[in-house]
Amino acid sequence: MMVLLTILSLLLGLACGFYDVQNSVITLISGNTDLILYLLMFSVGISIGMHKGIVQKMKEYHIRIFIIPIGIIAGSLLGGVLCSLLVHIPVAQGTAIASGMGWYSLAGSTIGNIAGAQLGSVAFLSNLMREIFSFFIIPFLALKCNNYTCIAPAGATSEDTTLPMILKYTNEETVVLSVLNGIICSFFVPILISFCLGFA
Repeated sequence: MMVLLTILSLLLGLACGFYDVQNSVITLISGNTDLILYLLMFSVGISIGMHKGIVQKMKEYHIRIFIIPIGIIAGSLLGGVLCSLLVHIPVAQGTAIASGMGWYSLAGSTIGNIAGAQLGSVAFLSNLMREIFSFFIIPFLALKCNNYTCIAPAGATSEDTTLPMILKYTNEETVVLSVLNGIICSFFVPILISFCLGFA
């Protein structure tokens, strides 16, 4: 249902932009993208804070909690480099887009504000596709590989939107690691985007 609503929202937004629809709501949203971005970050903070016992779990796992996020961040950046070479865009832009790690709303608006609407749109669609594909890939990975690999395609979304899929196809330990991974990746998304675009 969430995937369907996301796609419908995107198509509605594209239609409004294409047909140059003007009304007070659209003007309010387009004129306050920074404020909406801050509210989004605030809501993510609330979401992280609501996970009771997360600090205790981090103490139990020690340094091991960083292995999966480091692998996902490194893999995402490498994927950004390879894709930038394939589509002939600067590596800094490719890695910035990949740094969204599935967090399409933040990646799209942040990159759009820094590097322009065109690159922001590419970042939005790229990260949206990563999240949507995760819903289809996670069951396959759980069946053919192991539970930990299910976290990788989800990236930064492993603590929220893709968590129900991970919960359904893996176990409790993987779910805890998935939440921790999502928190860590989400923390690094804006940092990595700004860092990569600093070289553009």
